[in-house]
Amino acid sequence: MLCDGGSEALMAKVRNERLREELKKTVSAIIFDMKDPRIPAVTSITEMEVTPDLKYAKAHVSVYDADENAAKTAVDALNHAAGFIAHEVGTRMTIRRVPAIRFVADDSIAYSVHISEVIRSLHKDDKPEQETEA
Repeated sequence: MLCDGGSEALMAKVRNERLREELKKTVSAIIFDMKDPRIPAVTSITEMEVTPDLKYAKAHVSVYDADENAAKTAVDALNHAAGFIAHEVGTRMTIRRVPAIRFVADDSIAYSVHISEVIRSLHKDDKPEQETEA
């Protein structure tokens, strides 16, 4: 039975998604094993984008630290170590071609924490009014 073009595209999409997830896990493990003092302990890969030809990958890095410059410093350190990380990916994964990895800052976790704090502060302001009405 021959596959039509639609099912081949679907298989390529599924394969790309599985590779993205495995690459995300592997890069996260490598970062965790690294002993670079510029990379905080609470550094995680939130998303991994891989081009359809599997040549390039973009890793979104989230750093939860009180210092606002920690995220920029960590991303710079990871981009500086991208060659080492790609070599480690090639060692740990069985793939034909290791994509060139670029790291970018992702502030979605910090933004979520900020939104939670704003909502919490709004609820604090509501409590005195509710207590005075009762």
